[in-house]
Amino acid sequence: MTAVTFPEGFLWGTATAAHQVEGGNVNNDHWAMEHTENSPFSESSGDACDSWHRWSEDLDLVAGSGLDTYRFSLEWSRIEPAEGEFSRAALDHYRRMIDGCRDRGLTPIVTLVHFTMPRWLMDDGGWTGARTADRLARFTEYVAPALADAGYVATLNEPNLMAVQPVIGAMARRGEEVTGLPAPDPAVSEALLGLHARSMDVLRGAGSPPAGMTLVGIEYIDEGGGLDHMDAARAAMVDRFLESARGDDFLGLQIYTAQRFGPQGLIAPPSDRQTLAHGMERRPEALGAAVAYVASVLPGTPLLVTENGIATADDADRIRFTDEALRGLAAAIADGADVRGYVHWSLLDNFEWMLGYRPTFGLVAVDRETFTRTAKPSLAWLGDVARRNGLSGR
Repeated sequence: MTAVTFPEGFLWGTATAAHQVEGGNVNNDHWAMEHTENSPFSESSGDACDSWHRWSEDLDLVAGSGLDTYRFSLEWSRIEPAEGEFSRAALDHYRRMIDGCRDRGLTPIVTLVHFTMPRWLMDDGGWTGARTADRLARFTEYVAPALADAGYVATLNEPNLMAVQPVIGAMARRGEEVTGLPAPDPAVSEALLGLHARSMDVLRGAGSPPAGMTLVGIEYIDEGGGLDHMDAARAAMVDRFLESARGDDFLGLQIYTAQRFGPQGLIAPPSDRQTLAHGMERRPEALGAAVAYVASVLPGTPLLVTENGIATADDADRIRFTDEALRGLAAAIADGADVRGYVHWSLLDNFEWMLGYRPTFGLVAVDRETFTRTAKPSLAWLGDVARRNGLSGR
């Protein structure tokens, strides 16, 4: 393979999300779901990675590796634990994280909502509640001043996947195996896109850094006779959301895998190509393909790869996967995609929602008893890629 380089000023980073790493987020909906009878979650998030206390150590790992960007999220239920009651201390915690990034030469990318909501919102309509837009606008207005030094601000993390989660949750409660992404719930999709638009209005009025949302991107493949099924799946999961992102300051893309379609619909990948997470196909080529598709739909919109990675216990394969994925991304950029950076999921082996701690996406291992962080070779490898702003030939 030949050497490839990325555009000047290209960002290189890694990511976490509040509920997956902080620990002790007892006031949100996911903690409640983790502890219900017959919960679809395999285990509780518990103390997670204790990053609420160890965030500075996490930032040191990122900066020390040679990466220059860190993506993290706010936990709404910490900042507004009861409706209308805001915690200055919690918001200051996240302000210090932004400052900590800047002090270490890291560009902070901050997500306002990464799946979780406060329990009080869950109990009064959730994402589709009649008052939720006003409540999210109020939350956005409260946190906006603390985000002034962020590099980018994302409103919602993966609203297209958020709209699928109720469907997946129902399948899990019925004991059905989830081997692919079912279609999003249309009502939830519309509600979430309305929330994104409302939050964007507040951020623009506050003079926010560049703002947008992040979406799951997928490579769609017709294996023969599956074109109608494929087009319908992409329209529901991707195209509807891309139209709502038109005109935003940027769009974040979170790309892991492909979906294949035949005459009967979705085709599950063979077991020897599945990763540790939800039976996803190991498909590094998906990154470049999905980015190229989005760039063709939204020409001129700045793109960030805000997540990409693989759930594997084999770190050497993580390096191979990422190398191949980045080569595909470089090809998409060469073909005209305006991609401003690459953020790897994830910094830490962390809580992967319903699957618990079994899938390991991290560049850093975390001891479940002591929380000791141990960098894997993949962290140093990606840091070297960042320093070179490219991949060596081999």
